[in-house]
Amino acid sequence: MPAEPFASLDADSGVPPYEQVRSQVLEAVRTGRLVPGDRLPPVRTLAAELGLAAGTVARAYRELEQAGAVETRGRAGTVVAAGPDALRQEAARHARAYADAVTALGVGAEDALALVRAALTDTGR
Repeated sequence: MPAEPFASLDADSGVPPYEQVRSQVLEAVRTGRLVPGDRLPPVRTLAAELGLAAGTVARAYRELEQAGAVETRGRAGTVVAAGPDALRQEAARHARAYADAVTALGVGAEDALALVRAALTDTGR
């Protein structure tokens, strides 16, 4: 577990707190700040540090586990399991959700791809 906190909350964000925690863990894994085998803080500890209900942090951890990014090992706690494959699977899940949403809106494939390119350009990626 890193010495300094890997998660923080932006109270002014429209992003739900559990999603902020979930995405920050994934970002910490992506950047190498958290590596496979690192232990995450216990749910109650992180909840207290962030001023959240334990259920909020538990939801983030549950979603991370479903994505294959972490593993819960009972008394041994929750550890990072994600390597590039788990992060790619998480990205694929989001891509599928986007594809489903734009298809439902009647947006064609080329326009949908152009929207993604523009969004990535706007974020400097």
